[in-house]
Amino acid sequence: MSYLKVENIYKQFAGKVALEDVNAEFEKGELVCILGPSGCGKTTLLRIIAGLETADGGKVIIDGRDCTMLPPSKRNFGIVFQSYALFPNMTVEQNILFGLSEQKKLNRKQLRSRALEVLELVDLTEHKNKYPFQLSGGQQQRTALARAIALSPGYLLLDEPLSALDAKVRSKLRLEIRRIQRELGITTVMVTHDQEEALTMADRIIVMNNAVIEQVGAPRAIYERPENKFVADFIGTMNFYHNSTGDFGIRPENIILTKNKPSENYLTGKITFLEFKGAMIRVYSKLHDNCEICADLPAETAAAMELTENDTVYLRIADRHLIQYAEALEAV
Repeated sequence: MSYLKVENIYKQFAGKVALEDVNAEFEKGELVCILGPSGCGKTTLLRIIAGLETADGGKVIIDGRDCTMLPPSKRNFGIVFQSYALFPNMTVEQNILFGLSEQKKLNRKQLRSRALEVLELVDLTEHKNKYPFQLSGGQQQRTALARAIALSPGYLLLDEPLSALDAKVRSKLRLEIRRIQRELGITTVMVTHDQEEALTMADRIIVMNNAVIEQVGAPRAIYERPENKFVADFIGTMNFYHNSTGDFGIRPENIILTKNKPSENYLTGKITFLEFKGAMIRVYSKLHDNCEICADLPAETAAAMELTENDTVYLRIADRHLIQYAEALEAV
């Protein structure tokens, strides 16, 4: 039985539909990322789960109980916002203690003990007496996370928690949040527009677009077998092309590229651009019918091949990697 469930959620703002009959389930202890472009409805769904927005239709079920009309204070969740929302005039420890002040059954000593416990969990013990302005962005976000989990909530909501951080800090915090979430075993719903965050952090991903859910599944399944053109185009890089049997998609890493003319099963292309991506080179080429296609090669392999723009190359697309779509290519 799922710990958290939304059923037929409908919401509109000023006549515009934000969510249209959305159904989703969240199992106890899993981390689910709601992923999609800006304006797709993902943050609205998170706010409805929190009780910060009221749905125009549908239900929110928490631990088997209909909580649709419950205020946020009665839903037993922790939340971390993109902006951190820390009190600037309080130290790290005081920020956490302020959140813990709701625990009337704990005395002052017990409250401080709990604060120190979560500070250790997020590796901020040595910074407990600092004010927010004295912390890095990553440390501020960990403070906000510590405050959210200090009350031992039933579930945790993360609203674009890493989007304000630089790439290196973001990558490190992804691992830390995942470690803490697993250690606590807390059901977590995270909203993001960053596909890399979703692929690396989530047990399952909910892909949204235009107020509806496009696909739900494990990260690998969504990446390898996207069910429609939108998901295929939004998650990672996908080549789309048409042949006599239909419309297909294939990932760049699944294309074999060579400069030596092989058998008739290869397509002929001309290199238009070489994109250096560290350990990998992305080779863009144009086929005889002007269809553009890109292939990924290890940087060392590409260097050995001495690839340059305008070179003629040959590409092989294995049938087992092809994904066929019913939609017209122009719909992407």
